[in-house]
Amino acid sequence: MDFSDDASLTAWIETAPLDALVAQAGRMRDAAHGRTLSYSRKVFIPLTKLCRDVCQYCTFAERPRAGHAAYLSAEEVLAIARAGAAAGCTEALFTLGDKPELRYRAASEALAALGHDTTISYLREMCALVLKHTSLLPHVNPGVMTREEIASLRTVSASQGIMLESTSERLCQPGGVHYGSPDKHPAPRLETIRLAGELKVPFTTGILIGIGETRAERLDALLAIRDLHRAHGHIQEVIVQNFRAKPDTKRANAPEPDLDDMLWTIAAARLILGPEMNLQAPPNLTPDEYQRLIAAGINDWGGVSPVTPDHVNPEAPWPEIEELARRTADMGKILVQRLPVYPAYALDAGLWLAPDIATRVRKASDADGLARDDDWAPGLATIPRQPPARLTKVDPAIERILDRAVEGNRLDEADIVRLFAARDIDYERVIQTADALRQGTSGDVVRYVVNRNINYTNICYYRCTFCAFSKGKTHEALRGTPYDLELGEIVRRAVEAWDRGATEVCLQGGIHPNYTGATYIGIARAIKAAVPGMHVHAFSPLEVFQGAATLGLPVADFLGELKAAGLGTLPGTAAEILDDEIRAIICPDKITTAEWLDVMRAAHGQGLRTTSTIMYGHVERPIHWARHLLRLRDLQAETGGFTEFVPLPFVHMEAPMYLRGLARGGPTVREAVLMHAVARLALNPLITNIQTSWVKMGPEGAAMCLNAGANDLGGTLMNESISRAAGTQHGQEFPPEAMEGLISSIGRMPRQRSTAYGPVPQDRQAASFGAPELAPIVQTPPRKLAAAE
Repeated sequence: MDFSDDASLTAWIETAPLDALVAQAGRMRDAAHGRTLSYSRKVFIPLTKLCRDVCQYCTFAERPRAGHAAYLSAEEVLAIARAGAAAGCTEALFTLGDKPELRYRAASEALAALGHDTTISYLREMCALVLKHTSLLPHVNPGVMTREEIASLRTVSASQGIMLESTSERLCQPGGVHYGSPDKHPAPRLETIRLAGELKVPFTTGILIGIGETRAERLDALLAIRDLHRAHGHIQEVIVQNFRAKPDTKRANAPEPDLDDMLWTIAAARLILGPEMNLQAPPNLTPDEYQRLIAAGINDWGGVSPVTPDHVNPEAPWPEIEELARRTADMGKILVQRLPVYPAYALDAGLWLAPDIATRVRKASDADGLARDDDWAPGLATIPRQPPARLTKVDPAIERILDRAVEGNRLDEADIVRLFAARDIDYERVIQTADALRQGTSGDVVRYVVNRNINYTNICYYRCTFCAFSKGKTHEALRGTPYDLELGEIVRRAVEAWDRGATEVCLQGGIHPNYTGATYIGIARAIKAAVPGMHVHAFSPLEVFQGAATLGLPVADFLGELKAAGLGTLPGTAAEILDDEIRAIICPDKITTAEWLDVMRAAHGQGLRTTSTIMYGHVERPIHWARHLLRLRDLQAETGGFTEFVPLPFVHMEAPMYLRGLARGGPTVREAVLMHAVARLALNPLITNIQTSWVKMGPEGAAMCLNAGANDLGGTLMNESISRAAGTQHGQEFPPEAMEGLISSIGRMPRQRSTAYGPVPQDRQAASFGAPELAPIVQTPPRKLAAAE
C-alpha cells in the first residue's frame, strides 16, 4: 500500500478500520522479519533511582532517604551482573534517573565520594567494570546526554537509548504529566537521538501512550523518529509502551489505554516506520494478549530477565522465557534470542561499535547477527543437540523451496539464504528433506578413504588472516615451529601410508617462497616412483596458480605437467568463501574467486577431477554461503569435474583474525548441520557426494551431519596438522575400525572408496585394518630449498 506523502498516510491510519491496519502491519512485519520474534535475555541494573525529573506517572524515581545509598556500589553492580551472566543473560541493562546531581545534594556528594562529578561518569565506570568481569554487554538508558557523554559511553556499551515518549510540548505545560521535568521536553530528547546518530550509536527509543497525548501527537512522534532514522540509520528499535497506573502517583486513578488503543498504535508504528524497523511491545505490560500484539506488527519482546524484576514497572513480572516461547509459537512465530545490539548492527560491528565492543559482539553472534544459541565450536569434543521444535507447521515458503531443490532446479540466492535461516520445525524439515535426498542418491552406504595427509611445509608468504597453520619465513608465532620437509621424508611417509593400507596421499602446504612449479612436479614424481599404486591427491588451486606463475606457464599447461608426473586429483581447498568481498578481508593477497574457478575449470579440462570446499563461520554471512554454493554448482554444470563437496567449519581457537577480535568463533551447531543439508539440496543433482569432516565436527557432530544429507566421512588422515594448529581437540587419525564403528552406530553401511569414489581392492582393505603404529615423523627445519628435480 503506497501513500504519496505523510499526510495521506496518517489520514488513512486515523480513519481506517483497526482490522485493516493490523492486517497491513502484520504483512509488513512478515515481509522483513519472517517467522522470528526476538528478545534479549537481560539483567536489570538500576544504578540510581534518584532523578531530577518529576514525571506524574513514575514510581521508579525516588527522593534521597536516610540510610539508603544514592547509587549502587561497584560490588552491588557486579553481583547483579554476575547473577545475570550465570543465568545465560547477554545484556546488562543500566537504567537510572536523569542527572540527579543537579537536583539533590545527596547525589552530588555520593558521586564525589565515588570519585565522579556526574552520574554518567560513574555509569561509564560501572559499564567498564561489567565488561571486565563478565561476558555481558551493557545497554544504557541514562536520559538526555551531550555529544561528549554519548561518545564516552559508546566505548563501554553495545547500545544506548532514550524513550522519546512524546513530541507534545503540551504535556510539559502546567497540568501535563511532564510539567517540572526539564529533561522531558521533546527538543533535548530529539537532540540526544540525533547526536547518537551522528556518533554511530545503535539506539533504542519509543513512545509512551496513555499519558494525555492525542493520537495525532503519537503519529507526530513516530514520524520524528522515522525521520531521524532516515537521516542516520541508527535507530535499532522502537518501543510502544502502554501507560500503567501506579499507586502513590498523581496519575494513580488515570485510565490506562485499552487493548484496541495499544493495537492501533503498534500498527501505526509499523506502517510509519516500515517493515525493517524492529518494533517492540513489553510482554509484561499486556500479559494476556501476546497473540494480538504479534498480529499488530511487533517483531520483538524487548529485554526479559530471568533474574531481576522490571524496576520501572515492578507490579508487572516478566514472563518465564519458556512460556514466552510457547505463546509466541502459538502464533506461528519462533522466539529467538538477540543481543542488546540488533542483528543489522552486530553484522556491521566495525561501523557501529567501538573496537572492544565489536570484538565481544562478534564472539557472541551467529551468522545472522543473533545471539549464539550454543557454546560449541568446531574442534571441541562435545556437541549439543538442537532443542525440539515448538511449531507444528512448516513455513509454506520453505516447502516450495525444498520442492524445487529436490526436483534438481537451480535455487536462487534468496532461496538458499532462506534455507540457512531455518529454525525450529523449518530446520527439522530442511534436515529431513536433505537426508531423504541423500537416501535416494546414495542409499545407506557411507564411504570413506584410507589416506594420509602430508603437509610438506608450514612456511608461507601469504597472509591469510584465518590461518593458524602457516608461519612466516622465520616467525614461530602460534602453535608449532616452521618446518620444510625434505623430499625423502615426504616419500617415506607415502611408503609408510601404503604399508598401512592407504590408497591416497593428500599433499598440501604453505606457499614457500623458495618453491616453484618444479617443486610440486618433483614431489608428485618422487611419490609415484616409490609407490606406483598410490593415488596422489595434491596441490590446491593456489599452489597450482603460484607454481604455474613461477615457471611462466599457462595454468592448463602446468596442470598437464603435474598430471604427467603422477598427479591424480586436486583438493578443492583455498576456496574459503568464493566471494571477493570476503576474500578481501580474510585472504587479500590470495587468488580471487574467478582465479580459483579458472584453475578448477582448467583441471577438469585436463581430466583431473577435484573436490570442492567451503570454510565458513568467521566474517561471512549466509548470502556469501549462497553465492559460494551457486558458483560451485554452475561450474559443475559446465565441467562435471567435482567429486564431492566438503564443508570445513572455521576452527577459531588459534586463528589470528579471531585472536584480534575480527571474527566469530566458528559456526553454531545449527549452522554447521545446515551447511551440509543445504549443500545437498542446493547442489542437487550435480554434486552427489557431501562429505563431513570428523576432524572439525568430531565423531558426534559428523554423525549428525550424516543424518542431515552427508554421505561421506572423508579420510582417515593418519596425520592432521592444519586443524590441530587452529585448536581442534580431535585426533590426527580416525582409522578404519573407528570409521566403520561410527557409521554402523547410526545404522548405515560403511564402505572404503578410492579418491574418485571407485572400489578398493580387498588386499588394500585388509592392510588398512590393524595397521601398525606410525613411525615418528621428522619435521625438517627451514632451509633454503632448491626446486625438486
